[in-house]
Amino acid sequence: MRIFGVYVSYETLMLALIVVFVLSLIAQGKVRRVFKRYNSVPAARGITASEAAQEMLWDNGSQVTVHPVQGTLTDHYDPRNGTVGLSTEVYNGTSVAALAIAAHEIGHVLQYQEDYAPIKWRTTVLPVANIGATFGPYMILIGLFMNLYPLAVIGLVLYGAMFLFQLITLPVELNASQRGMELLDRGGYIDYSNRGDARKVLSAAAWTYVLAALGSLLSFLRFFMLVNGNRRRN
Repeated sequence: MRIFGVYVSYETLMLALIVVFVLSLIAQGKVRRVFKRYNSVPAARGITASEAAQEMLWDNGSQVTVHPVQGTLTDHYDPRNGTVGLSTEVYNGTSVAALAIAAHEIGHVLQYQEDYAPIKWRTTVLPVANIGATFGPYMILIGLFMNLYPLAVIGLVLYGAMFLFQLITLPVELNASQRGMELLDRGGYIDYSNRGDARKVLSAAAWTYVLAALGSLLSFLRFFMLVNGNRRRN
């Protein structure tokens, strides 16, 4: 198969997938190491991340509430029930790392509040992406095994929705981090000397989304190559 005019073999795609998988593991490990490093650096205001998050929400006229959740770095915003969940270590933390992560999640709240276009696109694609991630590969393989080309194509399209979701996630997460940094600056939660530390925490997390999107693309191309090759043989 040719990609941007360059011939790429199935074996090359498989090797690239393995490399991206390894890099993803490394990136996830780096997120934890960076968080641990800057979780020992106290923030300027000396308040907990949960208190800072609630202040940010109030300052922006939001009725969203903050609550602790179990796990490590399981922080998230759930627009369905209007709550921000902060992992226990972040919720009670007063460090630069804890406040940076909390501010990132408030960035997501503001995206929904302001109808940020990519977050709306991601929400729209999510149901199909979930179906594609769960059933897409099986539909492709069954379609190829039973020589049912239309079924394989449907599975490929559904799986492509997962890649689209991962692709849209990139600007969503980067924008949330940018908003988070602005919130930290505006509220005086961190001083100037700690801005770089907060950015390192957020940048480490961003790389996991980049690699997830790349991995989804390579997987999609691998399935596309299989389906396309089957069509040609028939």
